[in-house]
Amino acid sequence: MSLLTINKLTESVGAEVSGLDAAGLAADDSVGSVILDALEANGVLVFRGLRLDPEAQVGFCRRLGGVDHSADGHHPVAGIYPITLDPAKNSSAAYLKATFDWHIDGCTPLGNEYPQKATVLSAVQVAEWGGETEFANSYAAYEALTAAEKEHYGSLRVVHSLEASQRRVTPDPSPEQLARWQSRPTHEHPLVWTHRSGRKSLVLGASADYVVGMDLAEGRALLADLLERATAPDRVYSHVWSVGDTVIWDNRGVLHRAAPYDPASRREMLRTTVLGDEPIR
Repeated sequence: MSLLTINKLTESVGAEVSGLDAAGLAADDSVGSVILDALEANGVLVFRGLRLDPEAQVGFCRRLGGVDHSADGHHPVAGIYPITLDPAKNSSAAYLKATFDWHIDGCTPLGNEYPQKATVLSAVQVAEWGGETEFANSYAAYEALTAAEKEHYGSLRVVHSLEASQRRVTPDPSPEQLARWQSRPTHEHPLVWTHRSGRKSLVLGASADYVVGMDLAEGRALLADLLERATAPDRVYSHVWSVGDTVIWDNRGVLHRAAPYDPASRREMLRTTVLGDEPIR
């Protein structure tokens, strides 16, 4: 494998990777472990102008772990899921509006699946305005807590639901919408995730509904305050997309969101997710 150059983009999260082309990313047997190590250290890796085709993207992801095929059928290449607000290209486009809020993928699975290990996103078409993808380090958010906060929050548990995230987009849902949201199981997670590596992160975001055993308003205020602190502007990397860019992030330790853009925009990203192998605990 050619020598990689990794340059940090912010002090908290994100690094740009150069020295690797699309062919090398998809074909080099040693690239998976190198990328996973870099991802652990930086949370987000940016490959500018990589122009990774869909088959190569899925092939690369297989070097990082199992590929999620739960959303197959939206794109001709298995393992690719188009991120677009165009319902002709994605029949679930309406749900993607919730991605404008900070979140961690996989907190409200249909069953007991673990949160995704990593997500790869490549730009096919970019928005004329807006549409950046923003990232914040939830490991760093935990480390920034005081000793007393770490002790207290370490005992708290939070209920996550699809309804919580969708209500942010549609605060006055129809009975049919509400029934669809509520048909998805809720999940109770610790506020502080103690990872297999020994690192700890905060499990926050749009799906976090309420704190177990705490007054509803008080618990939601706490979650909002922690999220605001975790995503303060000086702790965020905002990626301004160009066609051909590829970005990968550690879904277990990084919050992300899409910046708003014109709903009629042709913006299209191709997503592949790497299955998780670690529960939130």
